Formats: sequence, C-alpha cells, structure tokens
Amino acid sequence: MPPVSRSLGRTLREPLLFRVPEGHCTVNLPRPSVLIAALSLIALLALAASLLIGSVALTPAEIWRGLSDPQASLAHTLVLDLRLPRALSGFAIGGLLALAGVLMQALLRNPLADPYVMGVSGGAAVAALAAMLVGLSGWKVDLSATAGALLTTSLVFTLARSAGSWTPVRLLLTGVVVAAGASAAVSSLLALGDDSRLRGMLFWLMGDLSFSTRAQPLLWLLAAGLAAGVVLGRHLNVLARGDLQAQGLGVPVHALRMGIFVASSLLTAASVTVAGTIGFIGLVTPHLARLLLGPDHRRIIPAAVLLGGTMLMLADLLARTAFAPRQLPVGALTALVGVPLFLVLLRKNR
Repeated sequence: MPPVSRSLGRTLREPLLFRVPEGHCTVNLPRPSVLIAALSLIALLALAASLLIGSVALTPAEIWRGLSDPQASLAHTLVLDLRLPRALSGFAIGGLLALAGVLMQALLRNPLADPYVMGVSGGAAVAALAAMLVGLSGWKVDLSATAGALLTTSLVFTLARSAGSWTPVRLLLTGVVVAAGASAAVSSLLALGDDSRLRGMLFWLMGDLSFSTRAQPLLWLLAAGLAAGVVLGRHLNVLARGDLQAQGLGVPVHALRMGIFVASSLLTAASVTVAGTIGFIGLVTPHLARLLLGPDHRRIIPAAVLLGGTMLMLADLLARTAFAPRQLPVGALTALVGVPLFLVLLRKNR
C-alpha cells in the first residue's frame, strides 16, 4: 500500500481528538454512538413538544387518544391532521437542508458553503415563484423548483470555471453573486404578482410550514439521502482533503462531484417547494456536528441531519406559538438563532 494511503487509512481509524496548541494536550471526544443516541432523544422530545404545545394545549393522554381513536374528533384533528404532519415536515426539511450543507462543504472544502449562500435556494425559489405566477400548481411547481436549483448550480460552476478548472474560493464568491441576482429576481416577480397573493408569497419565501401536510415523501427522500451519504462517507473524507489525494487513492472525483451537485440541488429543491427559503440550517448544523464528532463524514451526516431537523422543529414551534394566533415566518427565526450561533462557533474555532 502506498505511504499516502497508509497514512490516510490510519488517520480515519484513529480516535478523533480536539487539539489545543497552547498546552499540547488532547481531549477525547465522547463516543459517537452515545452522542447520536442523545441527539435522537432530543429530536423525539422536540417532536413531543410540537404535539403538546399550540393554541389548544393537549395532555399526553389526549395525544394518545388522538393517535389511536378516530372518534376523538378534536384531538384526532389537531394531532393527525395539523401538528404531526407539520412537525414531521419540519424535521424532514431541516434534515434535507443540513445534509445539503454537509455535501456542499465537503465538495468545496469551505465551511461557508450551504444552499442558501451558494444561491441554490434562491434559484429554486425564483423558478417555483415564476411557476406560481403563471398559474401552475402541484407537481409542476416542484418540477420547476428542481429545474431552477439544477440550473443555478450549473450556472455557478460554469461562471466559476477559469482555465478549465475552478477553486473553492472562486466558486463560493460566484455563488454569493448568483444568490444576490436570484434575490433581485424574486423581488421583481413579487412586484409583478397579484396584490391579493403577495402576503402568502412573502411568507412562503421567508419560510412557512403552514401548508406542509404531506411529510412522507420528504421523509423517504431524507432517508435515502442519509443512507447514501453514510455509505459514501469515506469518499467524502478523502475528497475533503483535496482532489489530488482523492484521485491518488482511486476515488472517482468527477463522478462524485457530479453526484454531489445533483443531490444537493434535489435536496434543496424539495425543501424550497414545501417551505420556501430557510437559511442558516445548512450552514450551522455541519459546524455543530464537527464540533461534537470530529471530521468523519460517516458521523457528521447523521448528526447534522438530527440537529437540522430538531432545530427547524423547535423554530417552527416558536414561530406558531410566540405571538399566537399570529404566526411568524420560520426562516426569520432560524436566521435570528443561526447568525449569533455561527459567530460563536467562528470565535470558538478561529
């Protein structure tokens, strides 16, 4: 085995440590299985809180009756028709955004990459909003958002190419510029839209889970993306170290890149069509996962998915209860929480 391969394999098998340069000491991280179990428990508690708390408070016994007895009309309607689909959709959308953020950061080797910053969310929003304005609905809007996300991703990588290649910094800057252009396009479409639908479109653009009634497709997509990400976690570890090392170790770099492009676009489009543009979930949760579990993507991906889903569920719970009966856009709350949290993480890991 070549020396580089032996070194890389040894690195991936060694215990993950936080190193503190001043004292030359190491602190062992908690066991990954314990942390993943703790994050799963927190997600279940957030789901329980989303079912219990609302404009009408329910006890655990009433929730159980609502789940098991269709004759309990009020509890059955509140739990199965309103709160449970919305909470599960929030978890799925948060997980999809977190997974897309992990993939983009591994691809670009840049911790600032995420669907919102790279303009992918903006491109999907422009296409979906244009489809709504011309009278399309249902799967046609979903297809439009997917096409918009794929076209935006292709545009970013095409514009960032220089002399037949691109650098992560150039790609990130191009994504920021394209995101600004998408924001201008959204403003123009809103100005051209019908005034009677303006408030609803604005809420959708800022993130809204009010109409999230079908969580099953999102959960299936999240499960498929999570499984694929964990299986390809070792390849992502190698890719994050650089293209030359990845090619030297036999990783199909071009095919893996294209897969990440398409997968991150599809994950982002699925979340945008259901809940609009929600920022900072895909940016913050990978950082938290790395802080807890180290650099191995086989551990980062499930942790980020759990963190993203839990964060969005709690943000949506706060959005619909803080000023009830009025609701806040959930995207505004994720930004309010994500901005200071990201600044704290940057300061802690400077």
